[in-house]
Amino acid sequence: MDGQDDTHGHWDPFGRPLFNDPQARALSRVGVVDIGSNSVRLVVFDGAARSPAYFYNEKIMCALGAGMAETGRLNPEGRERALRALLRFRALADGMDLPDLTVVATAAMRDAEDGPEFRRVLESATGLRVWVIDGAEEARLSAQGVLLGWPGSYGLVCDIGGSSMELAEIHDGEVGRRVTSPLGPLKLRDIEGGRKGRDKQIKRELKRLADHMGTQRDRLFLVGGSWRAIARIDMHRRGYPLQVLHEYRMDVESVADTIAYIESHEDHDSLRKVCGVSSTRMALVPFASEVLLRLMECFQPSDIAISSYGIREGLLYEQMPDVLRSRDPLVEACRFAEAKDARLPGFGAALYDFVLPLFPDASPARKRLIHAACLLHDVSWRAHPDYRAEVCFDNATRANMGGLKHWERVYLGLALMHRYRNKREGTRFEDLFALLDGAHQTEAEVLGKALRFGAMLWTLKADGTGPRLTWDAESRALELLLDAGTAPLYGEVAESRLKSLADALEAETREVRIA
Repeated sequence: MDGQDDTHGHWDPFGRPLFNDPQARALSRVGVVDIGSNSVRLVVFDGAARSPAYFYNEKIMCALGAGMAETGRLNPEGRERALRALLRFRALADGMDLPDLTVVATAAMRDAEDGPEFRRVLESATGLRVWVIDGAEEARLSAQGVLLGWPGSYGLVCDIGGSSMELAEIHDGEVGRRVTSPLGPLKLRDIEGGRKGRDKQIKRELKRLADHMGTQRDRLFLVGGSWRAIARIDMHRRGYPLQVLHEYRMDVESVADTIAYIESHEDHDSLRKVCGVSSTRMALVPFASEVLLRLMECFQPSDIAISSYGIREGLLYEQMPDVLRSRDPLVEACRFAEAKDARLPGFGAALYDFVLPLFPDASPARKRLIHAACLLHDVSWRAHPDYRAEVCFDNATRANMGGLKHWERVYLGLALMHRYRNKREGTRFEDLFALLDGAHQTEAEVLGKALRFGAMLWTLKADGTGPRLTWDAESRALELLLDAGTAPLYGEVAESRLKSLADALEAETREVRIA
């Protein structure tokens, strides 16, 4: 259904769905190739939702920048691997009928003396245009990738690659000052003088970066494979239950403890295996760790967030119309999922109106979660009934969606689990529930049971007519208002589900009134 839920105004401040707009439809499949110093990656984004869906994602470790400190030239073996990778990616793009591939190359190709010549080789062999971007542009695109996941956010974005590290400030949805440096782990590995030599270089560069960027005391957004590897090890050290890197939060003390934990392990191979880190990435982690310690000391961030979105997502953001950029990535992704997979696309709007009276004091942040749950309440209907509740929880907590804190993932997952199941005990996800306090667990249960009951009333409309709930928290009175036309919907199963909702609310009154 196209724009079916914007006519009555009840979706504000979420606005009209945009994924069927011609500008958004033009983004239905976008292919991006990132030629980095360490890897060459193809990502194909699918769907015009505000939160990116990864239709295809392949990375080939080429180490183009390995040894450049000594030779000034690209790694010969890396050149061969990168050329084969790009030929493969071009063939894949042709097979997917992609209209075009956007190809960008970063530090290794812009710094190597044979970078221009290799660019011509790639373009001649593949017929693709290769854009070798400078450090400031790399920083801007990485920061835009962060804005894709955190619209309107503020802080310092730090993107570390193999041969460089970029900083960019973001505020109010805009990218501000930005700067590049040679603090990539491939370059640091080749510095003479061992750790002392590296530490001297890191201190000198960070002073220069701080002079350019000024005081930065807000959130530090970490972008790049080396940072993600450190985060994985932090999760392992802490026994953290949700293995989703995007929006994973750390503080300065936790990062310092994890870096000490890494240094205390003589056998990095066993550590990387248990944490799911590749051997080539793990080889760079000690050098990246040295940078991160000094980075935290220099900028003293209030907290640290891992972003799985970077330059590739920044290129997708670059192609979005402004009207789509400003939207909530969670809500737009859920709208897209409902339109694609729900049995009754558009029913989520009516369901939202139906359950909202149960949450009269909900903040805008909470309303967006309620909104998302209503949109997603039926998208897993094809799953086997015995596993539908688990599928819902798994999808919500592990989906590749932006705009979701980890505790919000669990809140949404619990609500959708209770959409299909009265009790949450006895599932394999119980260790994740600890990310929510008791009050939020109960609230998610109420929301899920309201969805479970509301799903029985398929005549719900988004115009304020039809069955309605009223809730008085002070008197603990829950009422269902039905008219003569909808009263037959209130059968035995619906009555049982209303009772379950009332129990979750600890309601003293479960009156049903015919209006």
